[in-house]
Amino acid sequence: MAGDGFRRRRAWAALFAASAALGLTVTQAQAASGTGVDPFGVRALREQAHANQLKGRSALAETADPGDPGGDEDESGNIAEQADQYAEARTSPGVVAPGAYGAAYDALSALPHTDGRWRDVTRLPYDSDDPRYRDISSNSSGGAGRVTGRVTGLAADDHGYVYAGAANGGVFRSRTGGGHWTNISDGLPALSTGDLQLDPRGRLWYATGEANTSATAFLGTGVYVLDDPRHGRFAERDRVGGDELESTSINALRFGGDTVWAATTHGVWSHSTKTLKGPWKLQFAPNPDYLPGGAKAGEPSAPYKNITSDVAIDPKDPRKVVLAVGWRSGDTYNGFYTRGAHGWERLTGLGDLPSDSDDVGNVTFARSADGSRYYAIDQSPAMTASNPDSGLAGVFVSKSGSPTGPWTRIADHTRLRDSGSALTGAGYQPGVQAWYDQFLTVDPKNPDHVYAGLEEVFETKDGGADWTVPGPYWNFGFPCWSIDPARQSGACPPTTHPDQHAVAIGSDGGKPYVVVGDDGGVFRRPVDGSANADGHATDWTSLNDGTMDALQYYSVGVGIDPAARGVAVSGGLQDNGQSILRPGDRVMGSNFGGDGGDTIVDPANGCNVAAEYVYLAVSVTQNCAVNDGSWVDDPSKATSYSVAPPDNATGEARFIAPLNADIKDPDTWVAGGRHVWTNTKGWAIRSGSEWFGAYDLGEGHTATAVASSGGRVYAAWCGPCNNQGFTRGIAVGNADGTGWHQLDLPVDGTVPNRYLSGLAIDPADSNHVLLAVNGFSRKWTEGPGAGFGHLFETRDGGTTWKDVSGNLPDVPADSVVLLKDGTVVLGTDLGVLVRRAGSRSWKVAGERLPTTAVLQLRTGPDGRLYAATHGRGIWAIDPRRLR
Repeated sequence: MAGDGFRRRRAWAALFAASAALGLTVTQAQAASGTGVDPFGVRALREQAHANQLKGRSALAETADPGDPGGDEDESGNIAEQADQYAEARTSPGVVAPGAYGAAYDALSALPHTDGRWRDVTRLPYDSDDPRYRDISSNSSGGAGRVTGRVTGLAADDHGYVYAGAANGGVFRSRTGGGHWTNISDGLPALSTGDLQLDPRGRLWYATGEANTSATAFLGTGVYVLDDPRHGRFAERDRVGGDELESTSINALRFGGDTVWAATTHGVWSHSTKTLKGPWKLQFAPNPDYLPGGAKAGEPSAPYKNITSDVAIDPKDPRKVVLAVGWRSGDTYNGFYTRGAHGWERLTGLGDLPSDSDDVGNVTFARSADGSRYYAIDQSPAMTASNPDSGLAGVFVSKSGSPTGPWTRIADHTRLRDSGSALTGAGYQPGVQAWYDQFLTVDPKNPDHVYAGLEEVFETKDGGADWTVPGPYWNFGFPCWSIDPARQSGACPPTTHPDQHAVAIGSDGGKPYVVVGDDGGVFRRPVDGSANADGHATDWTSLNDGTMDALQYYSVGVGIDPAARGVAVSGGLQDNGQSILRPGDRVMGSNFGGDGGDTIVDPANGCNVAAEYVYLAVSVTQNCAVNDGSWVDDPSKATSYSVAPPDNATGEARFIAPLNADIKDPDTWVAGGRHVWTNTKGWAIRSGSEWFGAYDLGEGHTATAVASSGGRVYAAWCGPCNNQGFTRGIAVGNADGTGWHQLDLPVDGTVPNRYLSGLAIDPADSNHVLLAVNGFSRKWTEGPGAGFGHLFETRDGGTTWKDVSGNLPDVPADSVVLLKDGTVVLGTDLGVLVRRAGSRSWKVAGERLPTTAVLQLRTGPDGRLYAATHGRGIWAIDPRRLR
């Protein structure tokens, strides 16, 4: 089993510190059975930390990895792999043209609604440190406390108002310095946040389209402005300009004079702040031929040819502007640009701040209020590719106050590592995810007081001479930590969730505070807060009180709770593990850590849960993973078991790989990587070796959706899955390995050459199958074989298919359910659509469901239909009301 997966391993403690909260590909490092290593990582980390503490050593002292002969791979590269996969479903085999989402939203808005009202099931606090769930695979006791989904935009004023932009949940407002949140953007066609800024007039600017190049980033529909953010709500009429910034992502908005600048994935644009009408002006695109409509727009590299991350404006002269341009993985156009005699010209000679293309990647600027300082964070593509510990070129300051410098380096990853970081092990140190994690701000009252966000929150009060880590990655490994629920996290103070994205400084009643946004929501502390001897803040407050349900679910599972009347609802989350909500709970708990992928829940017993980490790292529990942490001293008391199929060890599965139970036999499971794996032991499975390899999809192919009924299995796949030679197909066979064959799906056939995202089998006839197709039609997708339609049907086991999309809006489809009465329910990037049996027309399902991506639909034993949204939690509705 010493394949590619083992070459990804490092010393256990460092590796698992890197993986358990983020969802890195540590699972590829483990064999499917016999290793005794839990794929979620916390077990190995805690056991090593516990052993080291007993020996009087540092809790994160490294342990040699006998499985690694020296061929280490950079874990940050694995996250970059993740980052591409989510976008592939929506863009392959081409790129999305401007106007796609706007047209889809308009078409959807024109449809009638059915009866019924959705209920937000998960609109209550979610405690990542819930002491009930300290089993072997949980992150509970890490110190982040109450969390929600990723927050990528923040703004705050001096009257206690805080505005938070969720990754795919829209904008929330708080009048109390955070908490008691109200959504103010549900009237918009896009809820994906790129940036959020208050301008000098007090208007709130909302840039849509998350631009951190992560896997779960959605495109936007432009920029919107709210004149009265304390009382108003965003509406479509608030959009600035035309559709120039549709189908783009916006990394930053910056203001200079009467102009707003937007750094986007399609170059740098500007617009007047005096009048919001009229088109945006393209200021600079390094490779304009690759923009939508350009001569090279259809080439595979087009999405990566005009990426910009930030704009710096000289405080003394707003006409002097510096653009930070470049793709995180490197390109010849990467660099800093300013206006010269011949237009935009590349800057060199900036001092310590690199200007060569190899060392300019993702960049964030921040300016002091008095104009005396400019600060910058720079990610180096060269370091990201070659340095196993970090991709951070450094943190820099221009003491002239000019963005042209000269710049001086005030921190690199080793200096930050040695300042109290939790990330000290080889293979994962500060800045290893600098392409994804960045924020930067300056205290308005002190130009030398800076907060910098990478994986952790860093602070300097003397312009970079000294640094501390007020928000460490987590508390695991520190001497103060304890898994004992009676001691919570021991003597460790609460910290923030890892992975920092946004920051703002505001005040209320003259008391200034800093708020940070990360993969776990929003956290606040006083600007000049308190800290312990290690420099870790003692005064963080989680602002995630449940009123901002921005949780990013990949999946949902529902089962009758064995200990109470009602159902238990579970779901896998981006970077927030697996949530579980049991009857009577006022706070959800987290019973599995890391990224939570697909989920199987026993309808008859909601405490029987199979949870995927990533890359098919499946674990199973039969008691909801209830545990007091006593397994640390007595391993036999663990009640969760690693049962990862073999494709987990070889890396031949997608980041979020499909996992499903047979709709007629809940003890038969199907998992998809390169192979189709089946398990017929159900909840009694205890080892990855107990999976049966039913079928090999073929080298380079990997499953995107699986479904099974009475042992009849359908597996959709892609490979290559990006827009360079994109192919897809469907294989059909039996769970026992017999009767397998590939269906004939020619590229120019009825089923388009796009990502196949969902399958639903008619329980009355296993030859009757519905297929959901992601992406956009050829009208909006530039590339070969885009095709049309989003829902297809076969009644002969896949021999022939029919496009049954009808008047379905042209919007990416993610999940499909066929109800008992023949009603078809489709989860899309913009909500849920319904077509009753015998009808040819679609309707929007019910009322109140936000316009966000619905990645999975499931029916529960309570008869309700559940929707796992990737940005606004889990919602439920009575399907009998969908008329």
